[in-house]
Amino acid sequence: MARRVTVITTGGTIEKTFDERTGALENRRSIVRRMLARLRLEDIDVAVVELMSKDSQLFDDGDRHRIVESVRAFGADDPEAETSGIVILHGTDTLELTGETLVRELPRTPSVPIVLTGAMRPFEMKRSDALQNLTEAIFAAGILGPGVYCVAHGRALAFPGVKKNRDRATFVKEDA
Repeated sequence: MARRVTVITTGGTIEKTFDERTGALENRRSIVRRMLARLRLEDIDVAVVELMSKDSQLFDDGDRHRIVESVRAFGADDPEAETSGIVILHGTDTLELTGETLVRELPRTPSVPIVLTGAMRPFEMKRSDALQNLTEAIFAAGILGPGVYCVAHGRALAFPGVKKNRDRATFVKEDA
């Protein structure tokens, strides 16, 4: 039987695309299906939910509330949920705020692992970490216990206390 992972896209650097007319990297639409097409996923059914396509620096409390409600709708509160894990593609600049919001607003222990991930460089750029982080997040959503995590660069860090370390261009765990 295949595992079912729900991927909720919100935008962020991981999904930015280059606009040849303006020369800008922008969140115009989700490209997660293009990313997923590059992966070999055995016994995993991935459901994609395109929630928004926005730079996380532009997120407000309403956007974070939409993410929490979407996570609830797809099984975070339901032990009988069809999904075995939830992955949220998110911009790295405010990923920590959304993770902390999820910890605050969801039950003490959600019924499934909720994994936030993003990328320091867009999928379309050379030396991007996007595909690695997406792959790790999907894998982690199937093996981690219930909770809220940041998965990137070979590590799974549990919230609360996850922070973006700009000098190291990764996430670190700080004392909560």
